[in-house]
Amino acid sequence: MSKGRKTAAALLALVTIMALLAGCGSSENNIGSGAKDQIASGSQSGSGNQGSSGTENQGGQNGTQKGYVFTYKDVTISMDAEAAPLVAALGEPNSYFEAASCAFEGLDKMYTYSGFELDTYPTGDKDFVSAVVLKDDSVATPEGVVIGDSKSKLESVYGTASSTTDTLAVYEKDGMELRFILSGDSIVSIEYMSGAALQ
Repeated sequence: MSKGRKTAAALLALVTIMALLAGCGSSENNIGSGAKDQIASGSQSGSGNQGSSGTENQGGQNGTQKGYVFTYKDVTISMDAEAAPLVAALGEPNSYFEAASCAFEGLDKMYTYSGFELDTYPTGDKDFVSAVVLKDDSVATPEGVVIGDSKSKLESVYGTASSTTDTLAVYEKDGMELRFILSGDSIVSIEYMSGAALQ
């Protein structure tokens, strides 16, 4: 990965942490680095609702997949899915961070794995997925788009965005957003965001 991409990824991580800390208390616990995960490669064509057929529930709060999903090592992550079974299936994260939620009662949590970050929000006594942020080109969307790909590849895979600016292409589906942050013609970050995280 180029120095420019590493710098962009580091800045995005810093912005995410600052957003969590804004006006809220925090507590950080680095769990330590786990074994480097071998990324499942290859791409799937079709809608973002496709995932690995062997995956147990990893859908929305009602048990069905919702919107665009991210798949990592046979674990399919949908926005607003219950987080506990996903975290258990993903294994030990490289690091963990939590902060008092600004929008909900309880703690927002951030689990960092090899190549991506999983964020959660609390509701009642459970946590649900608020975002998945891809950090580098070692992971891809199920449709085969990675950080570093061109805007033209993005459009050939996903079609016309729901909304765009010079630096952002947003694809909306089932109340969630799949966001591609652009620098010039290149994708520098990919973010899955739940409707709850966008409010």
